[in-house]
Amino acid sequence: MGTFTGARNYVMQTLATTQSDMMKRRVSQFLEISICPTCHGKRLRPESLRVKFAGLDITELSRLPLKQLGRLLRSPAAINKNSETHPEKEMVVERIVEDLLSRLDVLLDLGLGYLTLERSTPTLSPGELQRLRLATQVQSNLFGVVYVLDEPSAGLHPADTEALLRALDRLKAAGNSLFVVEHELDIVRHADWIVDVGPGAGEQGGEILYSGPPEGLRRIKASETRLHLFTPGTKFLSEARTPRSWLRLRGVTRNNIRSLDVDIPLGVLTSITGVSGSGKSTLISQFLVEALTDKLGQRSDEPEEKSEALEPLSPKTLRGTIVDGLDDIKRLVVVDQKPIGRTPRSNLATYTGLFDHVRKMFAATREARGRRYDAGRFSFNVAKGRCETCQGEGFVCVELLFLPSVYTPCPTCKGARYNAKTLEIKVRGKSIADVLAMTVDEASEFFDGDAVLTRSLGVVREVGLGYIRLGQSATELSGGEAQRIKLATELQRAPRGSTLYVLDEPTTGLHPSDVQKLLKQLNGLVAGGNTVLVVEHDMMVVAASDWMIDIGPGAGDEGGKVIAAGPPAKVRLSKRSVTAKYLRRATA
Repeated sequence: MGTFTGARNYVMQTLATTQSDMMKRRVSQFLEISICPTCHGKRLRPESLRVKFAGLDITELSRLPLKQLGRLLRSPAAINKNSETHPEKEMVVERIVEDLLSRLDVLLDLGLGYLTLERSTPTLSPGELQRLRLATQVQSNLFGVVYVLDEPSAGLHPADTEALLRALDRLKAAGNSLFVVEHELDIVRHADWIVDVGPGAGEQGGEILYSGPPEGLRRIKASETRLHLFTPGTKFLSEARTPRSWLRLRGVTRNNIRSLDVDIPLGVLTSITGVSGSGKSTLISQFLVEALTDKLGQRSDEPEEKSEALEPLSPKTLRGTIVDGLDDIKRLVVVDQKPIGRTPRSNLATYTGLFDHVRKMFAATREARGRRYDAGRFSFNVAKGRCETCQGEGFVCVELLFLPSVYTPCPTCKGARYNAKTLEIKVRGKSIADVLAMTVDEASEFFDGDAVLTRSLGVVREVGLGYIRLGQSATELSGGEAQRIKLATELQRAPRGSTLYVLDEPTTGLHPSDVQKLLKQLNGLVAGGNTVLVVEHDMMVVAASDWMIDIGPGAGDEGGKVIAAGPPAKVRLSKRSVTAKYLRRATA
């Protein structure tokens, strides 16, 4: 009765023609990816692979970690191999090796010695990418350049931050100017000049509080930064909580982790620390999250991250099991920094669910009932209430020839998103568009007395997001803001207990005053009978934890081991841990 496509043809055709990354991943589960039998994964023709340096072909050389490559290039055998038969080549090799070593030294100083030359760009973290770009600029020998860096310490261990400062000093010494947007206090203290903006966030900010040498900020009473820059070190918890049980992982093998056994306490706040690239995220955000998701039968609703290549790991390289502690975990919540929505239609109000209550409130007014308007009428995603010119977007796209497209406010609704009839319905003199234009702080005051909205908005304010507008597009939010909205959404739900919360570097992009607000919320989750697991570099969070697990000692092949575990006050005395040194300094 018709023509049917075979399963094999469908998979092959989809993989060859689709532009959708999700579809590629969907069909890739029916494929086996194996090493090329001709080149054995080296990607080059035999003629190219016959050319060798120090006994290695170009692929073998590119698979060496940068630290090992540096040692090889410095060895006499690398240069003198052909000196007897071809003395003229020795001069050429020396010149090339000298240039290579100067480039490598910058990368090694920035703590990237664990990377290989053939490491694909999509697998690098934002912090690693930023340090690679910085290394390129240090080696460029340019002068008279203004470099603007936005939070270069994001994702960096304090040891790596010191290397970053050395690279910045080299750029400055070469005759360049550096403008750094930063929250990390060690970098702020290292600056020659500070511009402090505030006093608050959003509409409460935007004022230059101070511009001058760091010491002068001490006199500015309105500055939040001053309170943290010139105050004594972080304090430990007055009394560390006792774990109620343990989650025991055995034989974990993935990336640079090999047959690792680790015990994670439940019912407390635990920090996972270690230098960048030591294996923290591999252990927690990858292995633990995936293993618990499978064991608990949860399904991730997050769409797959876009990837340039499909590189599934071989099952042989993925091992490990949870041998004990699963009975004490009923639910897993991963609070990451992925966007809360992929389109401008998603916003804080829709994500947290408080907009449903607002729409019902408008539908319950006498005038709305008289016109038979239901809650759907007040959704900008539903045709009956939204502006038809912009389809509820609030803006229209103007296509320009040879220039980027320009977005302008909708000429019909002037950015309100709704049609005129819908906007006639008001609650206490405010239309639904007016409510979406309010900040969380303004909405909290406006809806004071409504128990549901007061609780939802109060939690959002407590995580430090009172300045965000309810209808602010999700695409305009930073990763840190998105993460705190997810945390607020969890906090406003009825307490369940026995939930494991996993947060990967939640302090990224946060001012120290915001970190204190975050800690208050995390401790609130633990007090409710839950477990909080934080992969973190911020010593303020580490010191405030009940337990810490330090992974290391180094990065890449030199990491992947548990160096120290226990209460922070005990681990800070460890001589093997790199983190302990900085914890002692922060808590002095």
